[in-house]
Amino acid sequence: MKKIMFSLFTLCLFAFPSISFADAVVGEVIVTLGEDLTEQQKQTILKEMNATEENNQIIYVTNEEEHQYLGNYISKATIGSKALSSSSITIEKSGSGLEVKTKNIDWVTDEMYLNALMTAGVKDATIYVTAPFEVSGTAALTGLIKAYEVSSDKAISEDVKQVANEELVTTAKLGDEVGTENASALMAKIKDDIAKNGVPETEAELRTLIEDSAKELGITLTEEDINNLINLFNKMKDLNINWDQVGQQLEKAKDKISNFLNSEEGQSFLQKLKEFFIALWNAIVSFFTGNEQSASAHIINNMNNHQISADAKIS
Repeated sequence: MKKIMFSLFTLCLFAFPSISFADAVVGEVIVTLGEDLTEQQKQTILKEMNATEENNQIIYVTNEEEHQYLGNYISKATIGSKALSSSSITIEKSGSGLEVKTKNIDWVTDEMYLNALMTAGVKDATIYVTAPFEVSGTAALTGLIKAYEVSSDKAISEDVKQVANEELVTTAKLGDEVGTENASALMAKIKDDIAKNGVPETEAELRTLIEDSAKELGITLTEEDINNLINLFNKMKDLNINWDQVGQQLEKAKDKISNFLNSEEGQSFLQKLKEFFIALWNAIVSFFTGNEQSASAHIINNMNNHQISADAKIS
């Protein structure tokens, strides 16, 4: 894993006694900036977020806060010594669900943020995580939780914050073994089952749930993976997590994916994807039938004709 040089985005509320966020309204944007950003980096990120120091509530966070929330799960050397990355959280109307977009985050995926934020009780918000250059992104979660607290005026317990951070790191590490999409899908499936059927009462039942979920998704877990997940979900059992709300946010996330795929934009994206792979297959066939020049032409022409925008993704 790359050495992490990003901000935790954490906010110590006692450090800002003169600022009140209780009146935050739908559409209001709260921005967190790493304390160690240069002035040029700060202005670039604010412009990227379409935010200004005059018009938006901005929270500066420190590297010390990173170590406070990540020190139990990642080494000090890995966390690094500078707070650089930044985030914004926009409170949406009730029932909107969660949406996450990231830039320059190369280890933690959008779905990992979604899963951990749901655990922490965050709902109905648009999240954006960014950094001046590529970073792992692990530390972003706690700052987002803190920003959500002050923007919605809803306190989240320290135990829940710690478990959410642990979940993010556990999922990211699992993603290194089984793939990031598989790791996120497994976490979501386990949570969905708990939301629908209740928390398993025994460790044996929890193990069965984890193993069955992995098997259904075609994921092979090691004994260490299973034990790590058991340990994580056992900690969740002891917290006052609103599993009904978690289930609702999962459904909203599914709805957004479904709505995108059924939209004109989504259908256009899928059609371009289909045409691209057909063209690629034809090029491969041409190559193995001895027409290498035709194969090259197929690939070049169809990559130009059916280029898929990197922005046309679900996040």
